[in-house]
This record gives sequence, C-alpha cells and structure tokens, in this order.
Amino acid sequence: MHIVVVGLNHKAAPVEIREKLAFTSHSLEKALQKFINDDGGGQGYAVEGVILSTCNRTEIYALAKEVDSGYEAIRRFMADFHQLPQEEFADYLYAYDDREAVAHLFAVASGIDSMIVGEPQILGQVRDAFEEAAAQRAAGGVLSALFRQAIHVGKRARTETGISQNAISVSYAAVELAKKIFGDLGSCQVLLIGAGEMGELTVENLVGNGVKGIIVANRTYQRAVGLAERFGGRAIGLDRIGQALWTADIVISSTESPHFIIKPEMVSEAMWMRRNRPLFLIDIAVPRDIDPAVQRIENTYLYNIDDLQAVVEANIRERRKEVGKVKAIIHEEVAKFMAWFRSLEVVPTITDLKNYAEEIRRAELAKALRRLGDCSEREENIINALTMSIVNKLLHQPIVRLKKHANGHNGYLYTEAIRELFGLSEKRG
Repeated sequence: MHIVVVGLNHKAAPVEIREKLAFTSHSLEKALQKFINDDGGGQGYAVEGVILSTCNRTEIYALAKEVDSGYEAIRRFMADFHQLPQEEFADYLYAYDDREAVAHLFAVASGIDSMIVGEPQILGQVRDAFEEAAAQRAAGGVLSALFRQAIHVGKRARTETGISQNAISVSYAAVELAKKIFGDLGSCQVLLIGAGEMGELTVENLVGNGVKGIIVANRTYQRAVGLAERFGGRAIGLDRIGQALWTADIVISSTESPHFIIKPEMVSEAMWMRRNRPLFLIDIAVPRDIDPAVQRIENTYLYNIDDLQAVVEANIRERRKEVGKVKAIIHEEVAKFMAWFRSLEVVPTITDLKNYAEEIRRAELAKALRRLGDCSEREENIINALTMSIVNKLLHQPIVRLKKHANGHNGYLYTEAIRELFGLSEKRG
C-alpha cells in the first residue's frame, strides 16, 4: 500500500482554477463518502481518503494499492465530482507519494508551505480535515495515524521554533509595538478615529490582547456609535478628539481626510494634561491623518503605514530564518512515521513467509514419514525438530535483513521482492 497526495495551491494554480476544485463545508461530507464508497457501491476511488480544502489549497490524501493508479484515481475523482474535464486542471496539479507525501503534509501543518509563513490557521484546517474524514469513516488506520502525527508536528514547529512568532500583518504589528511601549495593555485606553477596515481590525486585535477602554470618533456620529457598541466603548464627535487625547494611550487614525486631523499643538497640550505619560499613535490613513512633526514631542511614538509595513517585513524575515529548524523537525518526524508505515508491510510479510514455509515443511514431513513406515514417537519428534530447525535457519537471515532494510529509503523494495519471489501476494489475495 502507498500514501499518495494530489493537489494544487496558491503557488501552483491561479485562484480561477483553485475555486473550481475547492470543496465547501457543505459538499465535503458527500465528497468523502463518494471518494471511499462511490455512492454506496463499495468500489470507491481509494482505500482511505482525507480532503484538505482551504482558500489557498485543495489536496486529497489517499491510501492506494499502487502509486500511479492512486494518482489517476484522485484526478478522476476531482474531474467527476466537480464535473470538469481533467485537461482543464491537470497541468496545475502536483503529486507526491509515501515519504514525499508525508513530508509535504508535515510542511503544510507546520505552516512553512503557506502563503504567509507560519500562519496559525492551517493547523486548525488540517485538524478539521482529518476530523471530518474520520467522521465519514474515510480515514482508516494509516491516514488517521498520519494526520495525528501531522498535527503533532505542527504543534512542535510552533512551540520549539519561532516560525509563528513576530507579527506579520499590519494590525498585529501595531499590537506588538504597543506591547513594547506599554507592556500590559489591560490598563490602556484606545482612541479610534475613522471607520477604516484596518483601523477596526487593529482595535479588534488590541481588545483581544486585553485593552478595555475604547473611544470611537467618526465624521458620521451614528457610525461611531455602532462601532463603539461593538467594542464595548463610547462614541464622540471629531470635534472632541483633542480632549480624548488627554486620556487615550493608543490612537489609531484611518480617515479619508485630505488634511491633518492631529497636529503638534493638540498633542503638546495632551501631553501636558496627561503629565507626559507615553502616547502611541498609529497613522494608517493615506493621505496621513497625523502631522509627522508630532513624533518630535517627548514620549510620543508615531508610526505610519510604511513604518508598520517595515516591521512586518522584518518579522517575515525572522520567521523565514526559522524554516530550517522546522525542516529538521519534519525530517525527524517523517523518519518516525515511515518506520511505522513500512512495518505495516514487513510484519505481515514475515508472517506470510513463515506460514508458507511451515506449509511446505508439514507437507514434506508427512510424505517422508509415510515413506519411512513405522517410526517410533521419539523418531518422529526428532525428524520434526530437524525440519523445523532447517526451516528456521534458512529463514533467519532473510527475516533479519528484511527487518533491517525496512526502515531504509527503499525498504519497501525488499518487502515487495520477498512477496514476489515466494508468491506471497497471490496467497494473501
């Protein structure tokens, strides 16, 4: 048996192709059932299957009897289920088997194959894909073990390396900078000026990191009220921004104003009223809302969208430095899994080989005893022990070497050779 995966992702295919082969949460159940059972007919496309479908990738993992037929079955399933000709998407697909398939899944779960290196969502998506396949009884013993280990690898990558550390979105970068300035954000108050999407997202992340007090100022007051209610804060008009600076510790501005909304004199007055406590201003607007001269005021920290983007790019570089460490973990975990996977074939092969030899021994022993005629019980026992000893000694080295080579890169070749030479595959079938 072989583990195979066929798929496409953001690196291999444009969104126009990816969306045609995506599986929605509503279609996934039916897809898994069809993949294994072919609508209840009992003759599915593979022995086991798991479908991982996200906005950036669609991958189908399967346990197949043969690699090439496994690939073909998955491609055929994609075409059948989505009612598309294979020619429309075949050139965008990648395919891996056994060790490479396992390493690919572990890389996906670790976040190093993602569009954003180390992004956290993919590990949960891998878990969800496995749980859905298990619920539909599409994931059997092999793929269940594979995906459980993939989840374990993903967790190791995130706890033992810095692959998921350092903010890599503008909103998270703002939160990261705020923590460096204030430490604990629980006592900080935030002033959001404007209703821009990035500003809202930044406030949302700040609230998620403990900020309690929220003030929302917007040109349309009712819009400010709605946002304030969402964050459990209060709304004010734009004419009251100066006073709000007296108490706010973090200011996020994202309006569409053609002129500066916050000027140095406003901040200077605020710093006097707040007794020079630090003030962190995030100007996400283009054109800018906050006069750059503000940053010359003591204990005032001003960052614009370019500053935050520079932080993001620096953090991405730091994450990429961790990829090598993650790959080392993956290499270690792939070796563990493949050792287990290959043992699945070695053990029954050894059992089949011993049973095959025992059948021959018993048959030949019976013939010999009939030819000898009357033998005492002691003589029969001696002959029986002799034949057992010969068989065991003949099989000892092949079995020892089979076990030794099973964990090697080409270990499966030794198993297949034994089964072919002794005709064990035909006997198993």
